[in-house]
Amino acid sequence: MAAGKEIRGKIKSVENTKKITKAMEMVAASKMRKAQDRMRSARPYSDKIRNIAANLGKANPEYVHPFMKANDAKASGFIVVTTDKGLCGGMNTNVLRLVTNKLRELQSAGQTAKAVAIGNKGLGFLNRVGASVVSHVTQLGDTPHLDKLIGPVKVLLDAYTKGEIGAVYLSYTKFVNTMSQVPVIEQLLPLSADSVKADEGSPGWDYIYEPDAQTVIDELLVRYVEGLVYQAVAENMASEQSARMVAMKSATDNAGNVIAELKLVYNKTRQAAITKELSEIVAGAAAV
Repeated sequence: MAAGKEIRGKIKSVENTKKITKAMEMVAASKMRKAQDRMRSARPYSDKIRNIAANLGKANPEYVHPFMKANDAKASGFIVVTTDKGLCGGMNTNVLRLVTNKLRELQSAGQTAKAVAIGNKGLGFLNRVGASVVSHVTQLGDTPHLDKLIGPVKVLLDAYTKGEIGAVYLSYTKFVNTMSQVPVIEQLLPLSADSVKADEGSPGWDYIYEPDAQTVIDELLVRYVEGLVYQAVAENMASEQSARMVAMKSATDNAGNVIAELKLVYNKTRQAAITKELSEIVAGAAAV
């Protein structure tokens, strides 16, 4: 019964793995609800500041913020938002594939790239492909904190203001629902008319600026970009927990199937051994 003992060991090992994946599924489900609430609560702020930025740009056309000016720099910046941990299916792979395609497209056009990595997985990927990582932030935990994101992102914002890079792209995984998360890559700078727009049919707003229009708009558009980055991180965290829950549920179900198959093999092996022993006993009795 050496084979049977080995199969029993495999069954025990898979059962232990099943307990781990089931526990991880339950933890991810608990964190997912909190992450989704946090992500949804951040959306009204990002939507409102988007509308205010659009109306400010229309209300004071004589002043154009540097973020709305295009330049001809032969470099582009990337803010790559990924997770710190794995075991969340193909979520990171999908968004990093988009980044890879965009990098190849820019390289074919003769441009270089500078990157800011948010998350361990993206940092490791960018280092492997040889991208220029100017700053990074990892170990954000389960709650995004804006004060940890401002420093790394400001490196690219300052580089764009100085004319060192011609565009900044933001890549992350957008949360749709528990079963669906979509990797996206969108242009963050220069601010295009598509990304900055007021509500349809709403009248134009005008403001009284204090102390002056330049100070107000400069500060607001920086907060606008920071708000978009924070929203992207919140969306990515909600997507991470949803993807991990689905992946761990799939792993738990697969472990159950493997256990059932191993038990069937074990029972067949055990039955074959019993049949062989009975045959030997009968054969010995007949010989006597």
